[in-house]
Amino acid sequence: MKVNSLALIVFTPLITFAQGPARAPAGGDFQITKISKNLISTPQFAYAGAKQYPTDRRDRWLEVEVEFSALPDLTDELIFKYYILFNGTLLTGDVTHVNIPAGRENRSVMYVPPRALDRFANNRPITENSCQNVAVQIVQQGVVKAEASLARAQPQWFANLHGTSGFVLNKDQTPFAPLFWDRYEQIKTAR
Repeated sequence: MKVNSLALIVFTPLITFAQGPARAPAGGDFQITKISKNLISTPQFAYAGAKQYPTDRRDRWLEVEVEFSALPDLTDELIFKYYILFNGTLLTGDVTHVNIPAGRENRSVMYVPPRALDRFANNRPITENSCQNVAVQIVQQGVVKAEASLARAQPQWFANLHGTSGFVLNKDQTPFAPLFWDRYEQIKTAR
């Protein structure tokens, strides 16, 4: 009997720790868990109502995907600010997501089109290494709730760099708009 009581006293804290209460992600209600970048080709669609114009299969888009967790049951609106250091130029853009459910595998995505990549590549071949770093901030009501970088760097490494906007596009502004509706969070439409 003493042995069982001793075992209960020794192992109870371990059991309590293992089944502890659900906690907010580090730093609050939102946490960026993964940032990935890929060079991808333009999607090909068949359309029978007009002349077909094939795309150049060598052209590549830069896709930056962010995976994040959200603790609140439902969040009305979050702004994702993207900072992409491409060949020494800081490209900036943001997207507003709405109706974000709680979960660990929520996603946001932004794209840089082929012509923009060509413009900032300075006549060099575009490779995965042309994109030197990516930082993403989650902003709620003007307050930064989470921030992460693809490559290890100081927080807000992009703050002292001059940003160039207009070249980082949300999914709805690209030919990827009709694809993967259930993979990414809903984008707030402009009114």
